[in-house]
Amino acid sequence: MPKSEVQKVTDEKVNAGGVLLRLYFDMHSKEKDKLQPLLVDLINNHLLKEPGVVYCYGSIEDPLEIEGVFTTSATATVLFENVRSAITMVFRYAPVGIEVMQPTKDIMLKIADLQAILMDISQTASNYSKYIVQNVMTEEQRTALANDIEKRSQKGKEDIGGKS
Repeated sequence: MPKSEVQKVTDEKVNAGGVLLRLYFDMHSKEKDKLQPLLVDLINNHLLKEPGVVYCYGSIEDPLEIEGVFTTSATATVLFENVRSAITMVFRYAPVGIEVMQPTKDIMLKIADLQAILMDISQTASNYSKYIVQNVMTEEQRTALANDIEKRSQKGKEDIGGKS
């Protein structure tokens, strides 16, 4: 049986370092009609447009009502150019489940790729922290955090003998 064009592209990308993942997402709302459009938007306007995504397709379950709250789930199959883009997307969108479809053998990373992945994670974590400090914390909490950071800084200077 001849391979489909999708399978050819998948094989080519995976052989060049790509990763095929199945990502699972859950969503809950008191408004049934909002769930499926939000998941369609997630797949079509976000996941599909992420850097390093070769293709992405998904399916969305019909919402179920449980104790006055509607719940649904989506499954997205995504082919990534490389491990870095897969890790970045997973960190950014936090799926509730992840299944590695391909490759089926171990992956080796170049040091430069590992460094880039770690920098991406660091930047994303920094962005989340900044958002929380600016938009979630109260002024009192920000002041307490600043004081704690200053105390830690002073303690660190004392510990290395650099009192100032």
